[in-house]
Amino acid sequence: MEYETIRERILRLLLENKGRFFTVEEIIAYLGLDLKPREVYQHLGHIAKTIRRKSGGRLVLVMKPPQCLKCGYVFKDLDRPRKPSKCPRCHSQWISDPEFAVIEK
Repeated sequence: MEYETIRERILRLLLENKGRFFTVEEIIAYLGLDLKPREVYQHLGHIAKTIRRKSGGRLVLVMKPPQCLKCGYVFKDLDRPRKPSKCPRCHSQWISDPEFAVIEK
């Protein structure tokens, strides 16, 4: 069996399930990873660049942005994949997880 890095395993999961959205917690559970969510978010940032480069821009990693479950605020302007700690509008900490999928352009 060939050895795969964590990024390769995450990438394979996303490519094999093209169009299906996963939260970071689901990625950790499906792959049985012993990582903190913060580490998976970092890997996803690198994976986005790899997918775009290797597919010549045909495939992209997309993120359904997190949303405040109290007031409905959508975090559209995140500079990197992550889950915000609180809502800037109502200061609630009840925030949905961002979800990630690979799609064809």
